Amino acid sequence: MSKCYYEVLGVTRDSSGDVIKKSYRKLAMKYHPDRNPDDAEAEACFKEAAEAYEVLSDPKKRQIYDTYGHEGLKNTGYSGPGTSEDIFSHMGDIFGDLFGFGSRQQRDPNGPVQGDDLRYDLEISFMDAVHGVEKEVEITKRETCWTCEGSGSRPGHKAQTCPSCRGRGQVIRSQGFFQVSSTCPQCHGQGQIIVEPCADCNGSGLVNRSKKVNLKIPAGVDNGSRMRLSGEGEGGRRGGRSGDLYVIIHVQPHEFFQRDGQTIYLQYPLSMVRAALGCEIDVPTVDGSAPLKIPAGTQSAHRFTLRGEGVVSLRGRGRGDMIVEVQVQTPTKLSKRQKELLCEFDDLCCEPEEGFFARLFHGHLGKQKKKEEVRED
Repeated sequence: MSKCYYEVLGVTRDSSGDVIKKSYRKLAMKYHPDRNPDDAEAEACFKEAAEAYEVLSDPKKRQIYDTYGHEGLKNTGYSGPGTSEDIFSHMGDIFGDLFGFGSRQQRDPNGPVQGDDLRYDLEISFMDAVHGVEKEVEITKRETCWTCEGSGSRPGHKAQTCPSCRGRGQVIRSQGFFQVSSTCPQCHGQGQIIVEPCADCNGSGLVNRSKKVNLKIPAGVDNGSRMRLSGEGEGGRRGGRSGDLYVIIHVQPHEFFQRDGQTIYLQYPLSMVRAALGCEIDVPTVDGSAPLKIPAGTQSAHRFTLRGEGVVSLRGRGRGDMIVEVQVQTPTKLSKRQKELLCEFDDLCCEPEEGFFARLFHGHLGKQKKKEEVRED
């Protein structure tokens, strides 16, 4: 290939690595064999772009090419990507970045492997969620083996590069213009084979251990809230960092209080006498109690708002309110004297009620008479 690699990719000699990568993306998408089946010219352009990118994306190869040209690369033993597997070896980076299906393990199966994340479900009381609480929990997880330091090999021994995939962890099969990549069946995607496994972890690089973790639950958490503890998940392998621990909060219901976000709701029972006469009551709150004036004539289901008596915001933006709904209670068991007093009270206040129904009844009769008169006419 005698074409200038910079011309092939449509970039200049002083272009940055990002510019070169973006240009190659466009060309690879344009001339990819899957998009151009049975097109020999497109396939040739695709291979040219792949060869140019392989050189210009490698700082050492690029320096040699800039100084000595194609002959300089040949003297180093480079003759271009001879096989389709070589051409597609870096496609995971390009299309993985573009579409989001690339993975660290596929790009470097022999490198560090981050540990898995863990989930822990924690049940706390209603009041603990409102005020915050500190809990110590014990979790069992897989941590990095101290004996082999996560390598999986017995001390003094090293894993061997997998001969089937040559350390890539993936094997590529050609089906016409299609390239099918699958996990290597011999090394199971690890890129290496452990010949002498560690006796403590049986070659996995991880061992089960129990650990106590201190959880500081902030005030204002709600049912379903999630906390993330960095590095408290399962251990990594081959020097990889540990995963994270995600704690899912489950709040127990309260006997009296209900909650919606930062707002607390309470149904307060009140006798009909106190509702009629008005009074001042002490309402229980999540912090203790608060005074509330009930005006005379308060009806059942009427709501009062106590400002700032709700739940604090997790983001530190003030505090919610408390809604008190009055439930006027009708007595079910009355003494003889109580019945007499209620009857006497009913005699004193029944006229407005009778007057209302009387007007309603007479008004209905009046409409009926008018309809009958219209029919007779």
